Amino acid sequence: MSSDFETYEQDFGTLTADVTNKIGRIPKLAGEEKTQLVLNVDKQLEEVRELLEQMDLEVREIPIQSRGMYSSRLKSYKQEMEKLEKDFKRSRIAYSDEVRNELLGDDGGSSESQRAHLLDNTERLERSSRRLEAGYQIAVETEQVGQEILANLHSDREKIQRSRDRLRETDANLGKSSRILTSMLRRIIQNRVLVFILGAIILLTIVLAIYFNLRGH
Repeated sequence: MSSDFETYEQDFGTLTADVTNKIGRIPKLAGEEKTQLVLNVDKQLEEVRELLEQMDLEVREIPIQSRGMYSSRLKSYKQEMEKLEKDFKRSRIAYSDEVRNELLGDDGGSSESQRAHLLDNTERLERSSRRLEAGYQIAVETEQVGQEILANLHSDREKIQRSRDRLRETDANLGKSSRILTSMLRRIIQNRVLVFILGAIILLTIVLAIYFNLRGH
């Protein structure tokens, strides 16, 4: 897992270096060339976001004892991504102002305070969007935890039910064994009684035989 994370790190470094260079070039260009560069940077930033998502998934798969180091690195990459997005927004706002000035003339240009206000509003919207995304992620994780708990409860319920069935079966087997032992004991007693009766009859027969034998003499 860590090797995949390091591969994503290399791709992240290459992409962000290229994006940083292009963001710095945007204010220096004009016309179609600048438009194409803005679109290209926007596309590359989307690729960087996808890389961060992949890195986040990889960190979750790393064992807990090694996860802290990778989580710190991922956090710094996310902060770097936020800075890139802010720089790109500034360059894009300046680019939009330039396009509008070209279309409307100097009277349609925005003042520095207006640009700062627009940038501030943009950053606020971005922070709100991140908070919503964080809330959604928490909700998803909470739902997953709830599903896991329900699955565990269902599994425990099945185990308890199986234990009850085994207890019933054991109880039935014990009852059957008890009946068998009772029957065997009854037969043993009956056999002893028969032996005793037979012994008494034999003894009585011997006594009578001796008695009649002595009486005949």
